Amino acid sequence: MNSFPASLPYQSLSVEELVQWLADPDRPVQLVDVREPAELALAQVPGFINLPLSQFDQWSDAINQHLAADRSTVVMCHHGVRSAQMCHWLSQQGFDQLYNLTGGIDAYALVDPTVPRY
Repeated sequence: MNSFPASLPYQSLSVEELVQWLADPDRPVQLVDVREPAELALAQVPGFINLPLSQFDQWSDAINQHLAADRSTVVMCHHGVRSAQMCHWLSQQGFDQLYNLTGGIDAYALVDPTVPRY
């Protein structure tokens, strides 16, 4: 998961755009949070499934049971680094509608005051 191709296989998505997407019932999107369970206990956004990168070996072989490769997929972590790694890996698995949440949950907490910062 550490080697990156020259061009990015994902797009950046701002937290403001994510808020709009979540409010649009006609926009099907799957949401992935790659943070650790302890981080989820501090702050989380409803609707995201948790696939911690540290548990990659436990869920990676069954990724197509968790996610559909042909759907828009937003990936989030704390600040955006781990989610970028996940986007790269997902692209290698055939996912082509990938969005990395810019600034992660830390930035999301700025637009949704119900989500605490840590």
